[in-house]
Amino acid sequence: MYSLNVPVPPAVSKLARGLAAETFGSSVRDRHTLVVKRLGEKSPERLAPEVRDVVAGTAPFQLRIDGIGSFAEPTTGRSPVVYLRVDSPALEALHRRLCDRFGAIDGLEGDEYVPHVTIARGGNADRLIGRDVTTEWTVDWLVLWTGRYDEPVERISLPA
Repeated sequence: MYSLNVPVPPAVSKLARGLAAETFGSSVRDRHTLVVKRLGEKSPERLAPEVRDVVAGTAPFQLRIDGIGSFAEPTTGRSPVVYLRVDSPALEALHRRLCDRFGAIDGLEGDEYVPHVTIARGGNADRLIGRDVTTEWTVDWLVLWTGRYDEPVERISLPA
């Protein structure tokens, strides 16, 4: 599965790893990402031009981490999923444009899309919920990401 992701700055990854250490028994991530839209299984050579077409004209935009949330019953995998909440009207607008082009995955995208950076799965989410964490950064590039190898395959600079 390929996706379009926002690269997560080292400071946000460090924050997520530190918080994950507090969730005993959790599954901690090596790499943190922020999914904008899952894109399917087409090859990157075919996906990249389509994504660039949708992203064209998108200016760099702000993201704000504004707290910690959890999915008590995630669509897949261990629960709960504890995450850093992301607030960004520009990110959500981009997600909607990508859904118009590629379709939305039921239960995960479209109206159900919750922008977030996963901290960990499992463990005691209650220890983190309500914690005051805030940080902001400017997104000036995106990555076409492969879930199979858990790595970027192409960079898309903004404005695209």
